[in-house]
Order: sequence, then structure tokens, then C-alpha cells
Amino acid sequence: MAELSPEQVTRIEQGIVRSPYGKLLGVELGELAEDRVSVRMPYRPDLTTVGDLVHGGAISALVDMAATASFWASPSLTSGARGTTIGFSVNFLSAARRVDLLATARVRRRGRSISTGEVSVTDGEGNEVAVALVTYKLTSAD
Repeated sequence: MAELSPEQVTRIEQGIVRSPYGKLLGVELGELAEDRVSVRMPYRPDLTTVGDLVHGGAISALVDMAATASFWASPSLTSGARGTTIGFSVNFLSAARRVDLLATARVRRRGRSISTGEVSVTDGEGNEVAVALVTYKLTSAD
């Protein structure tokens, strides 16, 4: 596997994980390797729906953020690349109550412009809370 350049790491961390929405969710970058990224979302009462249950929308946003970062984790991307999520499905497997969540995303197939990936969201004990399949369009302007 090729290494990501410092510019690519900065683009993922600042442009995706620490974007205004990422800051709102309080997410943090974890593992970062080619085609594989983990993003942590600490528990906060602001992210709940009923009682201490983490809202499915917050979990879905975490899924999208981790998947997006994984698609951008490629040493072959140019500085003019642009991308967007074009679809994803998420299955909630168990309730996330008052727990930090970790989304681990990996690219399954990287095409010329359309790629697919998978995301697993786990709690602090490693129990799976949600799984997702994500489709992403990524093009180079250079």
C-alpha cells in the first residue's frame, strides 16, 4: 500500500472530519490508511432522541463522514478531485445508549468515478450498532 501525502491527510482531516458539520457532531479522526478510515463520535446528550438513545440521524452522519474519508484516502487523488455521496443504505442492529461510537469504513471497489464501500459502527465494547453500504462519485478535475 502506498502512503498518503501530508496534503491528503490534511484534506481528509480538515475538509471532512473537522468540517463545520464534523465539529458540530464532535467527531475525531482515528485510523487513517489507504482506502480505510475510522472516525469516532463521542457521546453527547445533544445527539440523542429519547432519553440517552443516540439518534439514527447522527449515526447516519457518522457513517457518511467515515465513508467519505475512506474514498478520499487514496494516494492517486489529485488536488482538483471532487466527490459526493450518491447513495447509502444503513441497517441499525442495536440501540446505542450513552456510548461513544466508532465508524470504520473501507473501500470495497474503486472505479474510475463510482466507488463502493462498507462501514461498521461499533460501541466502546466492539458491539456492532449499525452497518452500511455506501456509493460515492469521485472525479478528478486535473
